[in-house]
Formats: sequence, structure tokens, C-alpha cells
Amino acid sequence: MKISVAIPDSSLIEEPSPLDKALKISQIARACSIFRVNTIYVYHEADGRDRDRSLLRITLRFLETPQYLRRTLFRKTDELKFAGSLSPLKIPSHVQTPDPKKVKQGDIRDGVIVFARGGKYIDVGFEQLIPYYGSEDVGKRIIVQFKEGFPNLSVKQIRREEIKQYWGYEVKESSSLSNLLSAWNSHVIFTSRKGKTIHRTQKYFQEISDSEVLVVFGSPKRGVHEILGKALGNIPRSQILNFFPDQATETVRMEEAILGTLAILNILSHN
Repeated sequence: MKISVAIPDSSLIEEPSPLDKALKISQIARACSIFRVNTIYVYHEADGRDRDRSLLRITLRFLETPQYLRRTLFRKTDELKFAGSLSPLKIPSHVQTPDPKKVKQGDIRDGVIVFARGGKYIDVGFEQLIPYYGSEDVGKRIIVQFKEGFPNLSVKQIRREEIKQYWGYEVKESSSLSNLLSAWNSHVIFTSRKGKTIHRTQKYFQEISDSEVLVVFGSPKRGVHEILGKALGNIPRSQILNFFPDQATETVRMEEAILGTLAILNILSHN
């Protein structure tokens, strides 16, 4: 099962301070990384604020970016004021040697295209830049695989889909949940306490075990029923599921819902 998640831009509305907002985003990023989420979609919702949407987008992308590329790809802004104190993801694309002498043929790294000495090069976090012969623009983040190790360090550009291990999530935005769903061509799971309890749907998870699945979360103030209204019943290949039956708390917070839901899906997809 390949999982993507959809969260509203109102996800941070109840957080009282910029630090609280940053910590919540960090928890979301960690949960999505633990359970190999492909894409985090941020959709616009009625209570959403432009500033929160920008903070979500930038901080999620910052956390997913390897540390050695952050200074090149992100300028200093108030939105990233607390980013340096957030928990690192430590996904495979981040856990890389800083020593070029340890690079071997076949190793994979993220890099960014830079202009130097009259031509294009790739910065992969070493003092030594690597010549780039492709067509991507300066400033573009790419993935490269080493054709030769140290001292030659020649590379070829590859796509994320060519990498067998998890390499991180993408962050995309949508003007509304309805627009996101209309463009999605696979299975959808809506999370709601009004949905079917999860233990009654084992056959469903067997059917979608090899599929791409979009897991949709409502906002802190409005669930998916309130956001979509009657349209909720007309979404093809969708299920409305309750992952927290008999919850004792009045609400389940966004970061808790994402972590708990993805943990359950991880177990079900490996049965």
C-alpha cells in the first residue's frame, strides 16, 4: 500500500504560538516519515489562514530536505525561526556520510544544481562540486547516483521512483479538498468518528493492499462530513473509517490522528 495524506491548511488554527505551530508540524512530519508517506497534500479549508498554509508548506519541506542542502534551498525567514530546534527525520536521504572519500559506486544522494566557474555543477554537500550535464535549471533539487566513487565522483540523475528505499515525502497544495479528490484516481480513506469501525473492514484492506491510497483528515473544527457535505457520499472508491473506536477523549488531535491512523494502516498492510 502506497499512502499519501491530505491535511487542511487550518491544521494549526488551535495552536497559540509560532513555536506550538512548529512543534505540531514536526510531529506530523515525523509520523509521515515513520510510515513512508509518499505525498502530504495541504488543502484549503474555510478556517484556513494564508500564513498557516505557508508555514505548513515551508516547514514540512524544510524538514524533509537533507541538512546539507538547507542553507542553499531556504533563506532565513520568520517561518523557519524554530525549525532548527525541531526533531530531525533521519530518513535514508538524510543519513549520509559528510566524507567524500567514503562514497562508493551506486550510492545515492540529493543535490542542488549551482552555477560556478562558468557552468552547471551539483552540490551534494561536499566541498568539491560535481559537473552537471543535464537540462535542469540552477537551483533545482535533484537526486543523483554515483557512477564512480572517490576520487572521480561522477554521477547520473535518477528519479525518486527508481530508489528502492524510502526517500522522503513530497509536499503539494490544493485549492480545496473537492479539487484534490477530483484529480485523485485511486482509493480514498476518510477518517471520521462517524465512519465504520476499523475491525470490520479487513477484507477491504486486502483488496487495496497493492494500491495507492489517499488518507484524508478533517480540520480541528470541522470533520470531513462538514467539509464535503453531501458530496462525501459520491466519492468513487472511498471508505469512511473510524480508527479510534470508543475514544475516551472528546477529540483526537491532528498529530495524534495521523500517527495513530498510519500505525494501524501499517499493521493492516503487512498482514
